[in-house]
Amino acid sequence: MTTPLKTLFLNPPSFEKFDGGASSRWPATREIESYWYPVWLTYPAGMLEGSRLLDAPPHHIKWAEVVTILKDYEFLVLFTSTMGWDGDQKMAEVIKQTYPSIKISFVGPPVTTSPDKALNECPAIDFICRREFDFSVVEFANGKPLNEILGVSYRDANGVIQHNPDRAQVTPEQLDEMPWATEIYARDLDVTKYSVPFLLHPFVSLYSTRGCPAQCTFCLWPQTLSGHAWRKRSTDDVAAEMANAKKLFPNVKEFFFDDDTFNIQKARTVELCEKLKPLGLTWSCTSRVTTDFDTLKAMKEAGCRLLIVGFESGDPQILKNIKKGATVQRALDFQRDCHKLGLVVHGDFILGLPGETRESIRNTIEFAKQLDCETIQVSIAHAFPGTEFFDYAKENGFITNEAMSDEGGHQMAHIEYPGLPVEYVMEMVHKFYDEYFFRPKAAFRVIWQAVLHRDLPRLYTEARSFMKLRSQRNKASRAASALKAQESVGQGA
Repeated sequence: MTTPLKTLFLNPPSFEKFDGGASSRWPATREIESYWYPVWLTYPAGMLEGSRLLDAPPHHIKWAEVVTILKDYEFLVLFTSTMGWDGDQKMAEVIKQTYPSIKISFVGPPVTTSPDKALNECPAIDFICRREFDFSVVEFANGKPLNEILGVSYRDANGVIQHNPDRAQVTPEQLDEMPWATEIYARDLDVTKYSVPFLLHPFVSLYSTRGCPAQCTFCLWPQTLSGHAWRKRSTDDVAAEMANAKKLFPNVKEFFFDDDTFNIQKARTVELCEKLKPLGLTWSCTSRVTTDFDTLKAMKEAGCRLLIVGFESGDPQILKNIKKGATVQRALDFQRDCHKLGLVVHGDFILGLPGETRESIRNTIEFAKQLDCETIQVSIAHAFPGTEFFDYAKENGFITNEAMSDEGGHQMAHIEYPGLPVEYVMEMVHKFYDEYFFRPKAAFRVIWQAVLHRDLPRLYTEARSFMKLRSQRNKASRAASALKAQESVGQGA
């Protein structure tokens, strides 16, 4: 048996504090520094002897160091993102010039949705993998010719781009046979480098399923990478990984199931909870508001602490527009159940979705206050290529520019509807946070949670970052207002 190509799996350096590809659901430079795990890269990394997973952003590894590390490798698999694409492809050219014999494959949403564009713009890329790439890159590293590998696009000997047939989605049986992500973390990563404000520190995240049957028009991952087919690992396999992870990481305070939708099937969730309960772990997960009280109760009794919930909007029509499959009333009922059971909820909201108006934004802010989640995140609507939302915005001329971020990687509004200027949406994101967290009840709760979990130093650091950003934001807003006033005076003169 031949030895596989020595392979480096890379979540690449980017903007400072940028949490980009390889599992981040909302790639951006964060106001408060936070990083998610590169879960997607762990599986093929675990299937190739001699490989290494390098997660540059949280470990603060710069491109110069990456290039030096690559001298010991024959094959680079780079997970790129929409916002990181320009920098990633430029560095691929540098790497190819430095090591002409190295093979380079790009994976991730941008190359899945636009393989021709990727290959034409970056000659240094030897091939790209569309959608799930686990077995494609492993087959290549093991010596299989490109023209025989499903799910890849490449240039043939004549320079003509070839798109091999799609690869079938990974099956539940294959998921069980794959290496455990947590073992790759223990091998290659420093788990203390990963921090998310609403999760206990240190934390570890993993998947128990792949795909999401929900049809939300804006959601990147099911439409570009994991697909809508929901495939679940066996509860025995998940429980076994968790038991092993408890031994691997005795200092980890919390495990997080970062599935697109963890608890969509009641019977499976309850079955898994019965197997997690004896482990005595603290864990958290994603959730939909359609989860009923009995399922939530089983989760709480099995050690569940927190749920990340995409409420998105408090306007009924917008929820219909984005095919959320949920109602405002169901969200309120769900939140009531969580409060009753003592489950913490981190609520995600998006401003600028199809149909957004000044009135609907106000509805969402008031809805969030009514829900009264322990913590929230407010994002600007981004229409990522490959999503139904992107097609809608493009067809109707709502995309004002292609840039989704500024030179520092911070999210920028790039969609504008009639009567709703992008500047107003940006301003309301900031106002949303201020109105929500500067309520006495909300501020006290954040402090109390930090005291309870002995996390005051981290809260202090995060609070300083938030207040510094808020001050900069207010100064910029005042400067912009002053400039507008001067322009008005000039026009009047």
